[in-house]
Amino acid sequence: MIKPIELVIFDCDGVLVDSERLAVRLQVELGAELGWPLTADEVVERFIGRSKESIVEQLAERLGAQTAGLWWKLLIERHRDAVDLGLDPVEGLPEALAAITLPTCVASSGSHEKMRHTLGRTGLYGHFEGRIFSASEVSRGKPAPELFLHAARTMGFDPQVCAVVEDSGPGVRAARAAGMRAFGYSGGPTPAGRLEGPGTIVFDDMRKLPELLAAI
Repeated sequence: MIKPIELVIFDCDGVLVDSERLAVRLQVELGAELGWPLTADEVVERFIGRSKESIVEQLAERLGAQTAGLWWKLLIERHRDAVDLGLDPVEGLPEALAAITLPTCVASSGSHEKMRHTLGRTGLYGHFEGRIFSASEVSRGKPAPELFLHAARTMGFDPQVCAVVEDSGPGVRAARAAGMRAFGYSGGPTPAGRLEGPGTIVFDDMRKLPELLAAI
């Protein structure tokens, strides 16, 4: 018997704040500058939804540890500057949050510092304050399930009653590995086909999320 959803766990970048297209563009620019030319699709496949450790490991294998460190430093600086110039919530997200009456939290591959910045710039930080979890708190980031299990455990919910809203392949795989129901948002740079899988509902309009959650 399928249990009703009791907790909604949101990813941050690309689900709450419209920052993934920005991140993809910056990664493509850095690749051209630092010796690893990448298309936007390759950036999505390799980096989007993954932890800092996973990304830096890939960079170090390709370019060496020194260049990987420089790449990450420049990415953080340029991302912060771009966010300060203007960042919006994902389209339809404010309406969705207003309609969702279930408990919610955030579980992201990003650092707490980054989330304070992006959620703060978009006016969303206060909505989730005290219920924000980062991959820095667990031993393995997405696609491993640890982050979502940590969030559910801290919030006091069984994984079987949790729903995860994600926009990346590693994110939906982590949700499924955690035994949670996954909702894959395909309105960003990740194609719908990379989000599909068992126990996963793929949707492209954030305004539809409350209805989809209530239908289970």
